Amino acid sequence: MNARPGIYLKILSTLCATLMLACVKGLQGAIPTGEVIFFRSFIAMFPLLIWLKIQGNVLASIKTKNIFGHLIRGFSGTGGMYFNYLALVSISLADATALSYAAPLFTVIMAALLLKERVHFSRWLGVLVGFSGILFMLSASLTASGSLFAGGQPPSGMALGVVFALLAALCTATSNIQIRFLNGIEKPGAIVFYFSLMTSLIGLATSLFGWARPTPGQLLLLVGCGFFGGMAQILVTLSLRFADASLLAPFDYTTLVWSMAIGYLFLNSLPGSSTLIGAGMVALAGIFTLWCDQRRRRAHIARASS
Repeated sequence: MNARPGIYLKILSTLCATLMLACVKGLQGAIPTGEVIFFRSFIAMFPLLIWLKIQGNVLASIKTKNIFGHLIRGFSGTGGMYFNYLALVSISLADATALSYAAPLFTVIMAALLLKERVHFSRWLGVLVGFSGILFMLSASLTASGSLFAGGQPPSGMALGVVFALLAALCTATSNIQIRFLNGIEKPGAIVFYFSLMTSLIGLATSLFGWARPTPGQLLLLVGCGFFGGMAQILVTLSLRFADASLLAPFDYTTLVWSMAIGYLFLNSLPGSSTLIGAGMVALAGIFTLWCDQRRRRAHIARASS
């Protein structure tokens, strides 16, 4: 099988995911976070439903056997979006992207504790190196902004943004664990649909606490956030038809490249050297872990066939 289309689709999905976050960053915190989440999820349902219609029967694609599982995924995923959008108010797009790389590290730990997955030494080594990279990024950010509660004072904006980014990564890891569980019993269309439906309803519920009427420019960014978010989900699903998840996983780190380019061209910001070094450590740890897993898998296949 030619894996190139899968790789191209995966890279396009990371571009769309980064453009979604760039739209949120462009709002500069002027729109309440719950309202942003509503637009992100509600608008995303339109390209999703069109795609499911092209695939065949929409109702069959979204039929579910475990609504409670979708509820857990929905609340954890919404938490990830909420904290991530709050983080973007205080830190740069590239910094938020780099800190999001903590999510796979949290996922490994939670998979071992909650799913009782066997985690080999290479993965634990990758987690250790990855968290070292995260700590390297944190040390520079917190040094620049002061410690979280220096002198008994509240945390600065940048430090608070870092905390929100890490909370977003933890919520995302929880959502990833739930997706692993749902993948065994639910269709991909159902997983994406109920997540978008739940986050739309949760975001809509925040209207009780007050929403802001967006300007035409802000409305365009809100629609862009939803459109690019929906396209990212569709493209990453399509990419898995042409290539294995293990082959495509390293291309998740292209989000840092996209965030740097978009930050430089449109947001007038570039990441510091500590962010680049720390993110590089996390990316190399992830690629090393995948390489070890592939070697172990090939060795197992060779033993089974001999």
